[in-house]
Amino acid sequence: MKKFQDIIGREQIIEHLQNAIRFNRVSHAYIFYGEEGIGKNFIADIFAAALQCEVYSGEPCGECKSCLQAAGGNHPDIIRVRHEKATIGVDDIRNQLNNDIAVKPYSSRYKVYIIDEAEKMTEAAQNALLKTIEEPPEYAVILLLTDNANAFLPTILSRCVMIHMKSVDKDLVKEHLMKECGIPDYQAELAATFAAGNVGKAERYAASEEFSARKDEVLHIVRHIDEMKVSEIIDLLKHLAEDKAAINDYLDLLLLWYRDVLMFKATRSALRITYKEEILTLQRQAAGKSFEALDHIIEAFAELRARLKANVNFDAAVELLLLALKEK
Repeated sequence: MKKFQDIIGREQIIEHLQNAIRFNRVSHAYIFYGEEGIGKNFIADIFAAALQCEVYSGEPCGECKSCLQAAGGNHPDIIRVRHEKATIGVDDIRNQLNNDIAVKPYSSRYKVYIIDEAEKMTEAAQNALLKTIEEPPEYAVILLLTDNANAFLPTILSRCVMIHMKSVDKDLVKEHLMKECGIPDYQAELAATFAAGNVGKAERYAASEEFSARKDEVLHIVRHIDEMKVSEIIDLLKHLAEDKAAINDYLDLLLLWYRDVLMFKATRSALRITYKEEILTLQRQAAGKSFEALDHIIEAFAELRARLKANVNFDAAVELLLLALKEK
């Protein structure tokens, strides 16, 4: 069973939630916010199980009937609010939460309601929820999970305890991937760096054959880019851009490469390099480019990403990047 001890790098949040349970200071409403994959559902599930655990020590014991039900996803007093449409409507909140919350817990101390993607609640749904948050039964705990807390009404925000799920230190993520997931050092380093402290993303990247294939394509490009003609680079980038869902991955992998080149040029050390297995190529490119040229390349990636987001023609958007890549 998942426990607080399984959470990586969130000591302050864990301490806050456990103390709330131990000292009977549990709030009626929490907002767990942070980017997708950051671990909101993971920590909400553990908190809900700990709230219902019959031992009530601040940690799910994993052995009592309540913990076994929570681990199996069939605890009668841990309710996930579902929605079938693109938004969470007022009927979803009324039918699954407001109408249900008046009924006392079936077997536990609390009734815990978890609303994932809570930013999708319409204004009417939020207002319906607000009435419950303002005057909740003493046994009610509502957990709102979101990647955009700004989507909530100020009246909702003011009545909830805000739990910010920030990025986790890259070294902790790398250690987790190697120790718990059996990922090799180099692959774990790349996935941890690329995920920027997002454990869920790092696990997906490390285990993804598609991500590994994208990395290999990027390495093929950067190894030979100095000998390539501009037309060849354009063709390769067009090929990468055909996969619209993956273009940002390709750009991030390329950007990581040039940050490595810049880092090696500045430090002459491989300690903070992501692509450690490519140190000879990195060394050659660092020697062949000025600091100004590398700064321009990194700026060009940011500009290209902004232009693509604005739906600018790809050929036009990539021209600036190509000029920067060929700069010495």
